[in-house]
Amino acid sequence: MSQTVTVKNHRWAALGVLSAAVLLLSIDGTVLALAVPSLTESLSPTAEQVIWIGDIYSLALAGLLALMGNLADRIGRKRILLAGSVLFGVVSLLAAFATSAEELIVARLLLGVAGATLMPSTLSLIRNLFPDDAERTRAIAVWSAAFGAGSAAGPMVGGFLLEHFWWGSVFLINVPVMIVVVVSGIFLLPESRDPSPGRFDWPSAFLSMLAVVPIVFAITHIAAWPLALVGLLAGWLFVRRQRRLPNPMLDVDLFRSPAFSGAVAANVISIFGLVGLLFFFSQYLQFVRGFTPLQAGLAELPATIASMVVVALVGVAITRLGRGHAIAASLAVAAAGLALVAPAASQPWYGWLALCLVPVGLGVGLSMTLAGDAIISAAPPRKAGSVSAVTETANELGVVLGIAVLGSLLTSVYRSTLGLPSSAPASDSLGSALRVLDPVRDATLIQSAKDAFLYAMQTTSLVAAALMFVAAVVAWRLIPSR
Repeated sequence: MSQTVTVKNHRWAALGVLSAAVLLLSIDGTVLALAVPSLTESLSPTAEQVIWIGDIYSLALAGLLALMGNLADRIGRKRILLAGSVLFGVVSLLAAFATSAEELIVARLLLGVAGATLMPSTLSLIRNLFPDDAERTRAIAVWSAAFGAGSAAGPMVGGFLLEHFWWGSVFLINVPVMIVVVVSGIFLLPESRDPSPGRFDWPSAFLSMLAVVPIVFAITHIAAWPLALVGLLAGWLFVRRQRRLPNPMLDVDLFRSPAFSGAVAANVISIFGLVGLLFFFSQYLQFVRGFTPLQAGLAELPATIASMVVVALVGVAITRLGRGHAIAASLAVAAAGLALVAPAASQPWYGWLALCLVPVGLGVGLSMTLAGDAIISAAPPRKAGSVSAVTETANELGVVLGIAVLGSLLTSVYRSTLGLPSSAPASDSLGSALRVLDPVRDATLIQSAKDAFLYAMQTTSLVAAALMFVAAVVAWRLIPSR
């Protein structure tokens, strides 16, 4: 009996290690945005280099997830996770002390490579650590809460560091966390791999990268939309090849299942709504309400805390509603929260907005947990790494789409509402308006710009709510609720 309790304790302690890794990766995806002004002043990058500093991490991460998930199944998930953690820590040091924009771009590229080794390994190890369905669902709830908390905590952590240290500190915080992950992981994490992986297929690995990277790049750069056609063609070739291989890199027939494809779609849209909200909400808090970066991060805590409460609610939700209906209900709750953000944003008391963030965090957290559990439960444990990569790719696509689509919508509505010539500095964005306009002489124009941004944020929030509600309907109809 005592030995059983010890094993269970080890499992949950191992979950803590995996959650710490994904928390840090999630923070790393959002923390850099606040540091761009500081590093621009220090490294003097060109406008194109600034774009690559921001984009190269997501491109490498998204493009390599499928490959790294497959390698984890073959080589060993623990081994890949620990190797990736060491690389992530070392490259973080290089990024923190970069002396040129070129060095920082290379460091961000390597961070994306290291992140791609970590993400699928964390989820696939959970799949093998918790064979019991109920325990695994709770474990994934903890994992999802860590991912959501990291996305929300990024601006807060970045704001605190930038108020006290130089821009490189946003990378330096990775080092102690990765040391803890490596040391603890050596003792707590069990090794697992596919006992019969078959021959590694290099063309499949190449096609998986060629399918994802151009699409992600095209989403973030509208002018590069023809690249999306390259990605779609590579994706078609990848699917065709997988169906012909005796031991495919990814079992694409899983997408024939409404439960699986519906869960992937729910995951993408959940992250889409959450990250899109945080992207423009942080700007609203700082530019319109006048919060400091640290205050803005703290103001977003209601969504983070609510997403953590999901750990206690996930079992009740599945028991009472079934998986599909529970995912649909959680998406509907998140949609209601996003819709309520619009009227609450114009209220002078911030407390109304804080209350609206609670259903957003609760709904997205529950949807992510249940959808992630449905995805990794669809395949046998020996293929956990490959299927976990599907979850991670869905998350990454949700992040990119949320920022690109909702960010573009917000900018478009802002510019059309403000009604200034495109050559006017204030027409580009509210941030640029506040930098170039004089607070005394241009007070009326500054207030007009703030009002235009507020209206744009309200419109964007309502659009995100509508998309989330459509996803709820799809989940209700597609995902079984036994």
